[in-house]
Amino acid sequence: MSTQNTHNVTEQEQQPAQRVRSDWKTLVDKLSYKAIVNNIPFLAFVALLAVLYINNSQRAVDMQRELNKENKVLKELRWKYMDVSSKLMYVKMESEVIKRASSLGMKPMSLPAYSIVVDSTIYKP
Repeated sequence: MSTQNTHNVTEQEQQPAQRVRSDWKTLVDKLSYKAIVNNIPFLAFVALLAVLYINNSQRAVDMQRELNKENKVLKELRWKYMDVSSKLMYVKMESEVIKRASSLGMKPMSLPAYSIVVDSTIYKP
């Protein structure tokens, strides 16, 4: 019985070694010229995907740069708007209007404004 057990052990030890050799052979076969020729459509597809990926990332970088430029312009325009609106608020103050109107020879009213009411029975359009 002991001879049979040693015989079984040696066969089990040889199988992994044979398996490694067969793995190397399959790897070499896969990398052989014939295997490459058979996989040209797949390799072309992978190359196309790589080109598309590179192009897409380049477009994303360009779009981000453009967005940054537009944000800078927007920030500048926002500052200009706030500056002009503050100047307009200053110009619309009553004291400023009186100063500018006095240079034209106008003066503020001393009496409050009144409205003219027309009797509809007298005036008929």
